Amino acid sequence: MSHHAALQGVSITAQGLEQRFTPEAAEFMKILLDEVVNQTITTVTPRAIPVLQRFNGVYLRDSTVIRLPDELQAIWPGCGGSAGGTAALKAQIRLNYTTGQLDGPVLQAGREHDRRTPYGPSDEPAGSLSLSDLGYFSLDELGQRDAAGTYFITRYKHGTRLYTPEGEPLDLLAWLNGQNEPVLERQVLVGEKHRLPLRLIVFRVPQEIADQRRRRLREYARKKGVCPRKETLALAEWTILLTNVPETMLNREEALDIMGVRWQVEILFRVWKSHALVDEWRSQNPWRILCELYAKFIGQIITHWLLLLGWHRFVDLSLWKAAKMVQKLVLPLALAMQRSEEEMEQIIALLEQCFPACRQNKRREDPATFQRLQALAESLS
Repeated sequence: MSHHAALQGVSITAQGLEQRFTPEAAEFMKILLDEVVNQTITTVTPRAIPVLQRFNGVYLRDSTVIRLPDELQAIWPGCGGSAGGTAALKAQIRLNYTTGQLDGPVLQAGREHDRRTPYGPSDEPAGSLSLSDLGYFSLDELGQRDAAGTYFITRYKHGTRLYTPEGEPLDLLAWLNGQNEPVLERQVLVGEKHRLPLRLIVFRVPQEIADQRRRRLREYARKKGVCPRKETLALAEWTILLTNVPETMLNREEALDIMGVRWQVEILFRVWKSHALVDEWRSQNPWRILCELYAKFIGQIITHWLLLLGWHRFVDLSLWKAAKMVQKLVLPLALAMQRSEEEMEQIIALLEQCFPACRQNKRREDPATFQRLQALAESLS
């Protein structure tokens, strides 16, 4: 760090730098992170994926939890136990997959529930599509989205009451056991109080996938000290979706493939953790750890801004490869920023030229998301 500081014109020893990792420095870095998060950077042209252009934006929400030293419990209280720790923070983000715009990360205490996210339907435009995991499942929010004219696809949350369009209770497992087709769809009313009129779309999964799901359910129940419900284990044989997108706009196979877009947020978190190491440090000083963590988040936001140069040009852009490319040009970019705007633009133009080398490889087995979306476009043409 002292070497990089010297290249920026700041003369300081490693020991002097270490002494400056204080509570005040951590607070300053947090304020700086908040300022960066408040900047909105996006592309003008959406990604060239026809099936996604049916929507006025495709918004992905997710969060990741980072454990912290116990000394930071007063600042970032965790949920306790082996999973959460006594100190932890949760980073909430929202990604518009069609434009690349990244909102967040907004930091919360690790014990906060995902439904406390700052990203709800109020600032998403009519005609947009929302995708998120079950941590965000809320019938109140789904009702708000439906009333506001925004679309969603979500997995079914076990235990949610379902009714026929006539208002009769629907026993989901009994209905599924009486069907032989691998793909099913019907209209349902969702929620005992809400009675939201939605499409229920169901796909039978291969036996090995069902067995894998059951193993995870049993392991999760074991950690919680409870027994998994028989109905939950039985429903593991199916992928069950709920959506308010009309069938004339999206058929059931398209709904399943588009739901897979949600995993792009997981890839983003994987880049942050495995490439940028936002959740790793070598110091024992809690204030240095916080400073490093905030600084790494800032770095990843700026990296994402640079990735937007190629976001819409390549539907198969690999975030992992592109992030590594950005890393190689970080120091030249930092030096160019000191000298002139012209030099900075030259480095950015060089980065843009490198993006064609950052594309994903096609996979024959288990095709990548972009392959599935391209296949949808080809089938329509």
